[in-house]
Formats: sequence, C-alpha cells, structure tokens
Amino acid sequence: MTNLTFEKALAELEQIVAKLEKGGISLNESLALFEKGVKMSRFLRSELDKAERKVEILLKDEKGRLKAEDFEAETEEGTEDEGGDA
Repeated sequence: MTNLTFEKALAELEQIVAKLEKGGISLNESLALFEKGVKMSRFLRSELDKAERKVEILLKDEKGRLKAEDFEAETEEGTEDEGGDA
C-alpha cells in the first residue's frame, strides 16, 4: 500500500462496498473485494488511531496529563448558531 492516503483508502473502500452491494459478481471476485475491503478498513483504522494519538499529545498539559478541550465544529457559513432563531 505505497502512497496510500486516508482519502484514497476511504474512496476505494466506498467503491468496494458499492460493488459488493450491487451484486452480480462471482463468489471469487466477491471474496477478493471483501479481502481488499478489510485491508482498507484496517489501514483506515490505523490512520485514525495515529491521528488520535497526535491530538492527545497536542492536548496534554505541561505535566503530561490530558486536559479537556471543548471542540466546536463550524459549518461552511461559520458557526452553527448563525442564521437566527425560529
């Protein structure tokens, strides 16, 4: 899996799932796709675990303890609270 990025692996896994859901392929091809999908899934899990460890390192305080940080996701237009109340 050289030069494989998270995004490429995710796109490939989505294609595999779509092919398997569509059906119409042989058992051997289905098994090969399933095996490849499992490999992609493991790669993605590994990448997510690495990212999580990096975030934890970044959130540690000076004594090495994790400190809670609020995380507020923003929408494309800005914060979720924009747009007025109904």
